[in-house]
Amino acid sequence: MRVKGILSYDGSSFHGYAINSDVRTVAGELDSALTKVLGERVLVTCAGRTDRGVHAQGQVISFDTPKGTDLSKLQNSINRICRPHIVINNLSAAPPEFDARFSATGRCYRYRILNQKNPNPFLAATTWHVPTNLNLEKMVQASNHFLGTHDFSSFCKRTSPQPGYKERSLVRTVQSVTWSKKDENVIEFEIFASSFCHQMVRSIVGTIVRVGKGHISEKKIPEILTARDRQGAGSPAPPHGLILWSVQYPDFKDDLERVAETESAP
Repeated sequence: MRVKGILSYDGSSFHGYAINSDVRTVAGELDSALTKVLGERVLVTCAGRTDRGVHAQGQVISFDTPKGTDLSKLQNSINRICRPHIVINNLSAAPPEFDARFSATGRCYRYRILNQKNPNPFLAATTWHVPTNLNLEKMVQASNHFLGTHDFSSFCKRTSPQPGYKERSLVRTVQSVTWSKKDENVIEFEIFASSFCHQMVRSIVGTIVRVGKGHISEKKIPEILTARDRQGAGSPAPPHGLILWSVQYPDFKDDLERVAETESAP
């Protein structure tokens, strides 16, 4: 039985999502817990592999379980093992072809900045503390240049392709970008696209903050995009301010109804 899960985690104590045998990762903890509870090897697929220190509110996973598994009991068992840093918010049956990564049609990330003179210990793990006063109006203007389809080579960490494979395209389509104030001193950036390349959101935020500080003009963003030069965008924002907020999928409702009808048939 194919299962879809919605997952939240605090990435502070993990070396990213993907399994790494030498360090603690989100996938490593999940796979271990599921294997222990179900009594057979389980491998989990996720919608987006987050980096070390990055959090998730609405990460989506998919995996297979024995037919007839009680998903409510499974959810409770996994949460008892993985809490408080990893929590499964929902488990549901999915059509056999559902894949958390390849079925996704869009992903939404949020990045939070604490913009005040003094740090806040209660927000230190989930916001980037920027003591310099930021010009939010200029940051909004800079962000609008990222809308649409662009080659994001200047904003992505390029990885060498495996032998026999072509270099991956860094062309992405950004559908929406917004800045908003969550309270007096916390500002939040939200970006939605079909997919993202490595360090893309953090690099965009890092560059926009340079605009907000007055280090570069908001009018320079198109030039940085066109240059396709990773050095032009500067350093990425730190990981702990970033949250994978949600993942978009087609409507699988009709498929799930067909699955239920097939399973109930004599």
